[in-house]
Amino acid sequence: MSPKPTCHLIRPESSYEGKQGLSYFTGIAAETVGSSGICMHLLTMPPSARAKAHMHESHETAIYVLSGEVHTWYGDRLEQQIVVKAGDLFYIPAGVPHLPANLSASPASAVIARTDPNEQESVVLLPQLDGQVA
Repeated sequence: MSPKPTCHLIRPESSYEGKQGLSYFTGIAAETVGSSGICMHLLTMPPSARAKAHMHESHETAIYVLSGEVHTWYGDRLEQQIVVKAGDLFYIPAGVPHLPANLSASPASAVIARTDPNEQESVVLLPQLDGQVA
């Protein structure tokens, strides 16, 4: 018999290095609270930080930018680009290659939620695309 589900409070005081090459604050995930359909965490990208090209194989991503701005290249060859600024919401469908970078002189922070409860499980690195973005 499994224990009765209960609420959990997470204070993002520790961080971990993601496969994408960025440092994430520990948040809500299967590993921390036993979630089964969602993860959510906080990411602060320092100036000049850039992720590795990647996709989330079968999981959607929703991002709310709290501060700063992030340039994101996306598409099969990272041929499309968008600048996501403080107050913007950004959606990335499952299986879409993308590469975010903070090209500014200020940190950028965002709340990121995914339909993958195991935050890093569906991350697929795409090193063949890293050179597509200077």
